[in-house]
Amino acid sequence: MPTTIRRAVLSLPVAPLGPENPLPALLSPLKPHHLDVAQRAELPAAMARQVGYGPLRSVLPVRRRDGYSRERTPADVEAIVIENDRLRATVLPGLGGRVHSLEHKPTGTQLLYSNPVVQPAEFALNGAWFSGGIEWNIGATGHTPLSMSPLHAARVPAPDGGEMLRLWEWERMRDLPFQVDLWLPDDSDFLYVGVRIRNPHDRPAPVYWWSNIAVPESATSRVLAPADEAWRFGYERSLRRIPVPEWEGADRTYPLNSEHAADFFYEVPDGARRWITSLDADGRGLVQTSTDLLRGRKLFVWGAGTGGRHWQQWLTEPGTPGYAEIQAGLARTQLEHVRLEAEGEFAWLEAYGPLAADPATVHGTDWRAACGEVEARLEAALPRADVERAYAAWRPYADLDPKDSLATGSGWGAVEVERGRFDLPGTPFAPTTLGEEQAPWLELLRTGSMTLPRRALPPGPTLVSPYWRDQLETAETGNPHYDHYLAYHLGVARWHAGDRSQAVRSWEQIADTHWPSMRCLAVADEEDGHPERAADRFLRAFTDAREAAGDGPSWTAAIAALARETTEALLAVHRPADATAVLAALPDTIRSRGRFQLLRARALLALGDASAAREIFDAGFEVSDLREGDETLSETWYVIAERLLSGGGPGPVPDEVRARVRAEGVPGRYEFRMRPE
Repeated sequence: MPTTIRRAVLSLPVAPLGPENPLPALLSPLKPHHLDVAQRAELPAAMARQVGYGPLRSVLPVRRRDGYSRERTPADVEAIVIENDRLRATVLPGLGGRVHSLEHKPTGTQLLYSNPVVQPAEFALNGAWFSGGIEWNIGATGHTPLSMSPLHAARVPAPDGGEMLRLWEWERMRDLPFQVDLWLPDDSDFLYVGVRIRNPHDRPAPVYWWSNIAVPESATSRVLAPADEAWRFGYERSLRRIPVPEWEGADRTYPLNSEHAADFFYEVPDGARRWITSLDADGRGLVQTSTDLLRGRKLFVWGAGTGGRHWQQWLTEPGTPGYAEIQAGLARTQLEHVRLEAEGEFAWLEAYGPLAADPATVHGTDWRAACGEVEARLEAALPRADVERAYAAWRPYADLDPKDSLATGSGWGAVEVERGRFDLPGTPFAPTTLGEEQAPWLELLRTGSMTLPRRALPPGPTLVSPYWRDQLETAETGNPHYDHYLAYHLGVARWHAGDRSQAVRSWEQIADTHWPSMRCLAVADEEDGHPERAADRFLRAFTDAREAAGDGPSWTAAIAALARETTEALLAVHRPADATAVLAALPDTIRSRGRFQLLRARALLALGDASAAREIFDAGFEVSDLREGDETLSETWYVIAERLLSGGGPGPVPDEVRARVRAEGVPGRYEFRMRPE
């Protein structure tokens, strides 16, 4: 059959994503992948430079997505299917352009781990993320903020005379446009993917890219890449060079041979072909290869321990097989960012398809022979020279304008194109995509002013790039209400630029009558080491916001987010009674959420009532937005158990009590730790 591209609908159990959190994300996200100065000093010089280059101050101007739940219901999910007589790829343009499934039709084999549900979890840099398929991670170390956001999608002529699917968007943290072109040549067993990231600005930009591929996992599945060494990063936050395949008495190329979650970044030699594969007991599975610019290869394992197994179940539904991730990136490790020069671009080609190799060799004890077998089979199925030729053939087509729109992304790219007068062939950001959120910024661009919103709402998003900060600094107005509106956004832009004293000055001018600015001052106080004043300001912001609150999901999101921040700030300065009062003031629909049940248990514990805190755990709850690497849940359980076993008082816990509690462990439903005890 000729290659076709068509719309489709998948019916899947979906947990609602909920509204964006309207409070600006002033702080950098949790950094499980972080090295201090001393650790960086031990790395090769080039790697150390890239590890220290372009750290993310925050996810601004992106907003957090933390309002989702775990209550899944059947829903229709828009999809685009690319198909020839050999492969069928299903893409979800509304969910980051993820390749949800890749089926090899002659054998009926699903080459990817295809998650049967869409369950958000707190793994993306801005919160919501879901597992499975192939995702395109751009931005900074971690899962992209676009994980569950719509991308633009359209048909475009393909190099072989057929059609390809183009996905594109404006990545807002680094302020860069990118595109992903997918096509299936006739009779091909490989899905080709052309990727381009452009920097249209007059300044360099730090770039991050990792193509993340979820593959089925079993006790007999093995991941192979052409490397004899790897950089292992564990959630105890250590990066070390280790041998491949065996380390500390186990063959780590079998994902279930690791007890805890870990990353293995393979040291692929210069000049070697770039590839990675996961093969089952019969020597069959998926292989990914690319042109040489995409140099990095990685295996991520959840591990065979209780925490890793629980995370996998948490992200899907009972009875679903486990998975590992094989990945490909621009750098050797995901702790690095790569410099893209002004007006430059990065472009490369990837290929995904089935591989069949001799199982005895693949699973044999001779690692070099196993890799040689894979390389030979890959070369027979898809010669390296063919990948290079396909890349060269694709490059002129990367600039062709889309001819048939299939999905629409955000309007932010259109704002930036108008602002910079950028010429970006192949990735049009049309004025028709502009919406209500972009309107104030277009007005500022065109007139030098912003109209005060007609209704009292939580604040809209703030644009923070150097250009937009300059626009805010030079905006003129004689309207005192407008001055308040402008000062708030200017403060956020100043904060993002690292000019924190001037940000605080902006917010201090208006905080007494503007709760969003009072909340920003509270965050600044926390960062500056003034926790008592931060708690007072959070409480004031929460009280004022509740009095101003109207109806609608945006207000619900604002109150929930502010209540969480306020309660945690109060507990940090040992004011559990005030924290309890904040929780009591919440509507039942918010207070009943798992996050707030955990906060209530912590407040009761701080009040000395370990028995009541234990009752909350015994009744059962789920913290929908539990963060990757966050151990608050298990640590709270341990403290409750220690207090109860030692008599319930607030005094020191005897060592033998602590040892006994730790030996008994955490109930399985609350065990999410990703590192050794």
